[in-house]
Amino acid sequence: MSSVPFSGTGWDHGRMMITEVRSVLLTGPCTDDPWLSVFKQSRTVALIEIVTSAGVVGVGETYAGYFFPESVPLIVDYLRPILINAEAFDGESLDVGLLAGRLRTCCQYWGRTGLGAAVISGIEAALIDLRGKLLDLPAHRLLGSDAETPEWLPAYATGGPSPWPAAQLIEKVDFYLGLGFTAFKVASGYLDSATREEVPAGSAEAAAELEASKLELLRDHVGAEVGILLDGHMGHREGPDRWDPATALLVLDAVAPFRPVFFEEPLAYHDLDGYAELGRRSAVPVAGGEQLSSYAEFLPFLQREAFAVAQPDAAWLGMIDFVRVARHQQDRGRSVAPHAWGGGAAVLQNVHAAFASPNTAIVELPPAAGPLHTELWGDALELVDGRVRRPDQPGLGVRLTDTVKERFPFRPGMEEFSSVPGKLMRS
Repeated sequence: MSSVPFSGTGWDHGRMMITEVRSVLLTGPCTDDPWLSVFKQSRTVALIEIVTSAGVVGVGETYAGYFFPESVPLIVDYLRPILINAEAFDGESLDVGLLAGRLRTCCQYWGRTGLGAAVISGIEAALIDLRGKLLDLPAHRLLGSDAETPEWLPAYATGGPSPWPAAQLIEKVDFYLGLGFTAFKVASGYLDSATREEVPAGSAEAAAELEASKLELLRDHVGAEVGILLDGHMGHREGPDRWDPATALLVLDAVAPFRPVFFEEPLAYHDLDGYAELGRRSAVPVAGGEQLSSYAEFLPFLQREAFAVAQPDAAWLGMIDFVRVARHQQDRGRSVAPHAWGGGAAVLQNVHAAFASPNTAIVELPPAAGPLHTELWGDALELVDGRVRRPDQPGLGVRLTDTVKERFPFRPGMEEFSSVPGKLMRS
């Protein structure tokens, strides 16, 4: 993280200390998008507040709160003593990298990757937000952006399942274009809107034919200038529904004539060799990485050039590691596109990290976002003509009020997970 001098914030920079670190769990509508809310009505959000003796509060979010919210307070409480009265922060300086490093060192056995790392990422974001407020600088400046950073980046609507029958898919796309997006992403396969069951594709050849016909339908409808992105979701599938490299390559070759911006997660993440093979052979840019929870976990994929477009999530692996992934990609002439399906603070964390990364290709945004997005990002996030504006409020620009906390009290059982026999998501 770059070192930026203080710039007259008006704060008393004496012996300001961190006095409290606390979790805030919320539950509310998942989205106002009618094409997504039919599948998931509620979402959970886990935020972390870092309070100082001067009353300045940093706020961050961990994407773990969307999947296992009850775990977040346990981990935050476990790590709180490292931050309370830390000598690394005396009001004159706040070394985010040092403090985040201490958090990870403390829980090396269970916090280097996965759940522990994801919660630490939320704490790290709260520290960055706090430092930005103290310096009166936006978070992307603290992460390395400069005067040449663009004011706008292209964005796409993340659209989830492709509804069946296909006429509904066209209605869904028109809805996103009507919101001002000029690019959108939909999932591989089709999901019957009435039964909420997958429409079976059958063989590898049938899967390739299905995706090609879908892309042809969409391209004919939206024209040449609108960006189309596809998501295989193979990190969430098992058994015969999970593609192998041969099937994935067949699908990628089939959709190539219709010029998708990229194809996300055509394989599960345990198949590093398969991703590397697709990286070498596919004519369509292969994207992935949303489940990877640290730079170290990304590194084997980056070294094998498995991702034409890396997709770190700054609320999962952290804002600092997001930028590290982006720089590694940039050195190899490759790009990043943040994954962003957390709540409003998580989206802002990804937007700031995206503006701090010169090789950001496009930014994922939740279309028709619900109140746990809009109430938290306030006016810090703006979409115009398919582009997202650079947020320039101090810190992250998150707006977490007592009113929001009271309006959306936490309700257990609303988390998301990948359904398997015996545990099916119906929230």
